[in-house]
Amino acid sequence: MSKSPPSPAWAIELSNPPPYKAKQNSFPDPPGFPTSQTSSKKKDSKASQLAQRTPPTQEEMDTLKLKKAWEVALAPIKSLPMTGLMMYMSGNSLQIFSIMMVFMAFKNPIMGILATNQAFEKFESDTNKGKVLQVKVIYVIMQLVALALGVWKVNGMGLLPTTRSDWLAWEAQREAVEHAVVGL
Repeated sequence: MSKSPPSPAWAIELSNPPPYKAKQNSFPDPPGFPTSQTSSKKKDSKASQLAQRTPPTQEEMDTLKLKKAWEVALAPIKSLPMTGLMMYMSGNSLQIFSIMMVFMAFKNPIMGILATNQAFEKFESDTNKGKVLQVKVIYVIMQLVALALGVWKVNGMGLLPTTRSDWLAWEAQREAVEHAVVGL
């Protein structure tokens, strides 16, 4: 029977890593990264610190939830400059890129308005319903501002009927008051 060839040195080192070597330099460890000699002592002290930590009060949790709700509410307005720049750069002609930009400019705010309650349900509690309602109203207003950006783009593309010539089909033909006869 043939013996298998010996494993390469890198495979042996990979399965059996070398023992930990103490640092030879004089730089201290950064906070939160203990050396191996003191790690057992620090683990015990961390466990005791975690046991002594008091849970947050309901008021502190409501404040934190409200802060996070405001971040969600103001997120649509933070993306407006980039969306506006992209719409401006895509031009006013009817091309696939500009049509996709307009589609996304309408789809995202409408979907955001429809999903308002789902976006804020994790932040709402019995004690902060009134404050979360204010945040929801601001969120809907921010989504409407984003929707107005889409309307601006559609108007710039000439797709909104805002001129008199767009409504000529409903105009009555004028009756002439005088008639001219060609003379011979």
